[in-house]
Amino acid sequence: MKSLGYLNKYFIKYKWRFILGILFTVLTNYFNVKMPLFVQSTLDSFKTVKIDSLQGALWFSAKVAMIYIALSLTKGFFLFLMRQTIIIMSRLIEFDLKNEIFKQYERLDFSFYKRNRTGDLMNRISEDVSQVRMYLGPGIMYSINLIVMSIMVVNAMVNINGFLTFMALLPLPIMSLMIYKVSSKMGKYSKHVQESQSNLTSIAQETFAGIRIFKAHNKEHIVEDKFEEASSTYKERTLKLAFVNAFFMPTILFLIGMSTLLSIYIGGLMFYSGKVTEGEIVALILFVNQLTWPFASIGWVTSIIQRAGASQKRINEFLNEKTSIQTDTIIPIEFQGKIEFKHVSYTYPDTGIKAIDQLSFILQPHQTIAVLGKTGAGKSTLLALILRQIDPDQGEILIDDVPLKNIDLKAFYQHIGIIPQDVFLFSDTIKNNISFGLQDEVSQSVIETYAKKAHVHHNIIEFPEGYETLLGERGVNLSGGQKQRISIARALIKQPKLLLIDDCLSAVDTETEEIILNNFKDLDCSSIIVSHRISTIRNANFILYLEGGKKKEEGTHETLYQLKGEYYQLYKSQSES
Repeated sequence: MKSLGYLNKYFIKYKWRFILGILFTVLTNYFNVKMPLFVQSTLDSFKTVKIDSLQGALWFSAKVAMIYIALSLTKGFFLFLMRQTIIIMSRLIEFDLKNEIFKQYERLDFSFYKRNRTGDLMNRISEDVSQVRMYLGPGIMYSINLIVMSIMVVNAMVNINGFLTFMALLPLPIMSLMIYKVSSKMGKYSKHVQESQSNLTSIAQETFAGIRIFKAHNKEHIVEDKFEEASSTYKERTLKLAFVNAFFMPTILFLIGMSTLLSIYIGGLMFYSGKVTEGEIVALILFVNQLTWPFASIGWVTSIIQRAGASQKRINEFLNEKTSIQTDTIIPIEFQGKIEFKHVSYTYPDTGIKAIDQLSFILQPHQTIAVLGKTGAGKSTLLALILRQIDPDQGEILIDDVPLKNIDLKAFYQHIGIIPQDVFLFSDTIKNNISFGLQDEVSQSVIETYAKKAHVHHNIIEFPEGYETLLGERGVNLSGGQKQRISIARALIKQPKLLLIDDCLSAVDTETEEIILNNFKDLDCSSIIVSHRISTIRNANFILYLEGGKKKEEGTHETLYQLKGEYYQLYKSQSES
């Protein structure tokens, strides 16, 4: 229950719904208790009421039926209100909790996502929150109902006959214990079934994503065997759960029957000795049946609370996590395009690899710096540092002579256009993918202008739906080059003051590359280009050649060519190929 204490703030937020829910629970059970007592008084009144005719009998029966229906409808009305307040409260808290989790996802930094699997994060905002909602709704509702009903019903039963009440209720604690045991088994097996289901889903998702690879290597049989094995495990665990679940209702019905038999047998003996009336025996039997589900729900509710506690503990683990990107003093900035690295170093904490080592350079406004190097040289890490997805271990990064750690990142990002190496397109129209980074809507002509700059307009208009073409997941219905060029158009349409390009032309031919690079010359912004191609960066104002995170060579294309070093060797190898 300690982890579930985090939810108390939501109970305070929705306190009036909660209080009303308790009030409606009391009223529901008040009329619930009145119904057996009315049956008792009706049966006992047969001894004193004189019915002289068939019409009198019909009138008496109709009167009794109308009163009982009225009690039943009133109870049902307050039961509806009880569920409406408490269950809706749980849904509102579920809504708030999911939003809180999602906002925390947005706040957490790049390193958090490198440490955690996407599937696990999705599970916490979906399955774990659903388990918590079961505690907030049915768990809370049935717990309150059990307490209120037990007090009212047992009090009414004791007022009728204390000894008979004791004998009638004797099997109920045993039932609660047995239900708890069965529920525990069901909870354990349910978890196993969910794990098997997750495994099945993962295999299917991986197969669909890599179907071309499986077919190309003729490995369909391996996936089939793997899926069949996972399916068999899922089937066995599901059947085991169904077997245990089969004991649930028979156990309840058996012990209800025991209570009813005890009530009838002992009540019958007491009736012949004149200690109870027929109406009191019937009322006690009705009361026992009313207590059946609340007592049976003890095990189920306990299981709900256990699962909710475990889920909330998992949720709390990262709700309490702090981002490593902290800003003490936020300085507003109107970015002009200058970036300076002063002896910057960064080591990845998970691997211990020093990706950037004492790197210094200055990017002046409206200039272009190109960054080259072999795989693992630190090129992408450099861009991550500029975006402040990570903070340097040593040194300082200045934006227009202001420390990056003091700058309002949201305002800074509004001036940046990013063309990543790993292109991500949304399952939306091409038009909306291109205009995604804009704050305001733009006309179709503006979107087409920047699609032309990215040299993708002629491809888009060939589609039957043109710019309204709906893309599949991650743009699966486009070629690699088309996806890259739409990503370029999305960055350019922002008219950024800083353009960050991470090897974005790897999937286009040299002719298309030349057209796009010529269009880049018209841009009025600072830019940093990361690439493996000399042809992409040769016209940059300044070129950095990195090796092991260090600046090994720097200068213009002509300077580095004359140096006859690493840059020259790379240029020669690409020219010859």
